[in-house]
Amino acid sequence: MFRRTRRLATLARSWSLLRSLRFEQADPARFYRPLAEDTAALLDALSTDTTRTPLSGRSVLDVGGGPGYFAAAFAARGAWYVPVEPSVGEMAAAGITVPGAVRGDGQELPFAADSFDLVYSSNVAEHVPAPWDMGAEMLRVTRPGGLVVLSYTVWLGPFGGHETGIWEHYVGGEFARRRYATRHGRDPKNVWGESLFAVSAAAGLRWAREVEGARLLLAFPRYHPSWAWWLVRVPGLREFLVSNLVVVLRKD
Repeated sequence: MFRRTRRLATLARSWSLLRSLRFEQADPARFYRPLAEDTAALLDALSTDTTRTPLSGRSVLDVGGGPGYFAAAFAARGAWYVPVEPSVGEMAAAGITVPGAVRGDGQELPFAADSFDLVYSSNVAEHVPAPWDMGAEMLRVTRPGGLVVLSYTVWLGPFGGHETGIWEHYVGGEFARRRYATRHGRDPKNVWGESLFAVSAAAGLRWAREVEGARLLLAFPRYHPSWAWWLVRVPGLREFLVSNLVVVLRKD
């Protein structure tokens, strides 16, 4: 199972995605465009592996769609793509207009139940104070038999502190924020306790296994080659080495 998904997870892909991380704020297009294409390919593979149906003709809700780089990647695969984003600034940041884009809160999605074939969120859970409420909302608006794909940055991984550095957040989120502000003369984009929170791999796995109305199909590290997916199964170690956890659920 998950042959197509595993086939995508190569070392070359992992290295390419990790190298692009350094451009997230300096050159967003250089970071987000390849990430968008990779995400569309990943979700297409997951959909085909689990439902035998590719993305073409399917409805996809992107919770936290950001500036809009993902729309073209999903359109190229024939999906009906709807992004929901709480920040007007993020929606306009790249000068991209996405038809059908919705302003809304992922913890209170402005859609009826059972509305989408596939609902996903990438790197949003660590930015909201109640990530599993958001997960429950994602599940609510997914049609029976559809997929929920939730991907987020693990706090104790090297990128848990986001732009504040690769070690500072190990001392503490507030320390990392203060050090960044001292060095740059401004607060980071992701402010500890306001728009950045400590989310563990264990918490996401627990939620995915225990949530009512869905079954956990797969959990794996977003940026790792498939031969390293075993890291998710090791408590403690996964908190430091998984970096970004993906959980895939099918709604009953």
